Amino acid sequence: MFDTPHRRFNPLTREWVLVSPHRAKRPWQGQVSKVPADFQPTYDPSCYLCPGNERAGGVNNPDYKGTFTFDNDFAALLPEVEQIAQEAHPLFVTEPESGICRVICFSPRHDLTLPQLSLDEAEQVINIWSDQTEEIFKNPKIAYVQVFENKGAQMGCSNPHPHSQIWAQSRIPNEPEKELAAQKAYFMENHRPLLLDYLAEEQQRQDRIIASNKHFTALVPFWAIWPFEVMVVAHRAVSSLPALLQVERRALAELFQQVTIAYDNLFEISFPYSMGFHQSPNDQQAHPEWVLHAHFYPPLLRSATVKKFMVGYELLAMPQRDITAEIAAVRLRDLPKIHYTKR
Repeated sequence: MFDTPHRRFNPLTREWVLVSPHRAKRPWQGQVSKVPADFQPTYDPSCYLCPGNERAGGVNNPDYKGTFTFDNDFAALLPEVEQIAQEAHPLFVTEPESGICRVICFSPRHDLTLPQLSLDEAEQVINIWSDQTEEIFKNPKIAYVQVFENKGAQMGCSNPHPHSQIWAQSRIPNEPEKELAAQKAYFMENHRPLLLDYLAEEQQRQDRIIASNKHFTALVPFWAIWPFEVMVVAHRAVSSLPALLQVERRALAELFQQVTIAYDNLFEISFPYSMGFHQSPNDQQAHPEWVLHAHFYPPLLRSATVKKFMVGYELLAMPQRDITAEIAAVRLRDLPKIHYTKR
């Protein structure tokens, strides 16, 4: 069924992806060697995220023992912005955009990424993401809170100390806005959340599911663009991180660790990715259509050194992938459950 070129529809964004599974059979003459192990010390005196060290502007980090949150010293968004003079021509439109940017360090350890934390420590990361979202939601100027992690230099991460970010802004960004429109339209027509119906179908088929527990499922979405893309979906129509029960937060931490351990084990490296939660907007309205979910977008394709790039056709026409979602799911699902550094 999936051996020839075909398009797959993404109902969350209402966009298409081109899948070319026959191309995965072509011979590969590029480099596939492993990269050297990226050793990190437990503490780095030159790291501006480690406990007690100096950050920009002469601020010193506290001697923190768990997670640590602070306002980004080089924020992309500012709480207060000036009005912008408008162009007279309708094709040159600008709007001021205000917001808040924060950094969240996972732990004082410079060398421990999310899959290497204890489950209790990973749960604390989920807690701080939820608590920070709840705090920022109280700001009436904020329309959306984006929690995300860029892991690895290949994803633009400027500091190897494991950390994530929150960008909260006065308008809903492009991708969540697409998902909001799609989920609302589906709910109005079917009276059920789109992602719960999709998840029920995936649970019946099982061929794209990687891991699951009582409260969350991790799967390679049918419409995946990145080679080993993963989506983590809640089992109920909970719309935001703050709305999670504590038992659900722990279940989410458990599943996040299963996904990221599989990633690291795939090529036996600290696997790069961009991860982000999509939660409902902060508009003081009920969102029965929205189901909390997270996207993992990793760039690696064949080895630790061979990446997928969005170039040529993908920049000019539409996304395209060679490895099918089903094959990617099997590869991730069949990996050892113990982190490769502990085997």
